[in-house]
Amino acid sequence: MFPAADREEIAAATAEILASGNLTLGPYTGRFEAAFAAAHCGPGGPAPRAIAVSSGTAALEIILRSIGVAGREVVVPANTFFATAEAVLRAGGRPVFADIDPVTFALSPQTVAAALTPLTAAVMLVHIGGLITPAAADLSRTCAAAGVALVEDAAHAHGSSLHGQPPGAFGQAAGFSFFPTKVITSGEGGMILTPSQDLEQQARIYRDQGKGTVSANHHVLHGYAWRMPELAAVTGLVHLRRLADFVRRRREVAALYDAALSGLDGLDPLGEPPGCRGNYYKYIAVLPPGTDRAAFRRRLADEHEVRLAGEVYDLPLHRQPVFAEFAGPPLPVAEDLCARHVCLPVHSDMTADETDQVVTAVSAVYGALVAA
Repeated sequence: MFPAADREEIAAATAEILASGNLTLGPYTGRFEAAFAAAHCGPGGPAPRAIAVSSGTAALEIILRSIGVAGREVVVPANTFFATAEAVLRAGGRPVFADIDPVTFALSPQTVAAALTPLTAAVMLVHIGGLITPAAADLSRTCAAAGVALVEDAAHAHGSSLHGQPPGAFGQAAGFSFFPTKVITSGEGGMILTPSQDLEQQARIYRDQGKGTVSANHHVLHGYAWRMPELAAVTGLVHLRRLADFVRRRREVAALYDAALSGLDGLDPLGEPPGCRGNYYKYIAVLPPGTDRAAFRRRLADEHEVRLAGEVYDLPLHRQPVFAEFAGPPLPVAEDLCARHVCLPVHSDMTADETDQVVTAVSAVYGALVAA
């Protein structure tokens, strides 16, 4: 994931940073912000404003605090990671879980409309697996008509697009994660993209303990230590240069999987609708009803040494014990898809032999399970 030349560049920059003593909010943070914004600039439009922070979770919480969700509701898809809903709670809001579109694994205008109330402050659109739903523009219009903010959880979506528009182009702001499993990483860290100057200014204050200026202890907001260290920023900056190549390779692997799975009746990959260009952070496929997913995963590992990546997600949030008080009514589509899908291995330097191994294993195990 980090070729020798990249490691050498990061090591040299690290020595420079340590010698300077400027370990946070320094020049590399600014360079990373500018480069990431430029890499997610829509055709013909100005680059969005970028704010580097300590994690993807911090990015979401800062956005929600800047919007002002305290004491109000935020619509969250049931099939997202804990952090999406936890950021709502940390920002003083109340998560309202919504069902999803079975074609995209994302919110739809219909499921959002069913969850809106007079208390709704925002809707969290999660780009699951790196796919931006083709309904994103419709969701933006739905939110605008209801007078609520649309926030993009783009933790999975670095380098993805919809009709050429990148994540961050559809809502008031988008939050990205640079956790080590993501398409690009800074070790730890996150990024906010927003077209709003006001939100950018608030986010920069929130990330630095709520200080109105960097040099003075004059606190104007209830912020936190959400800064990105310079060592993380230079790592992310170097890794970002590989983004286009990483996405290209992931899409090549996905195309091979698509071709192989087309011959397995009932095992349905999550499609890429027209206009969508996902990064394939995850390759999602849905098993037929009644298939023993645990047995499928176990046999892949035991018989073929193929271990599947984590689902998105195996237990929906409204069924998670920690969110029991917000559970709400059943959400049948999310519950069904969370129980039946798998994620095939995909990474940015995956070899042809590794891809063939997965295809052979899935074909053999799936065929045996269906025949049984």
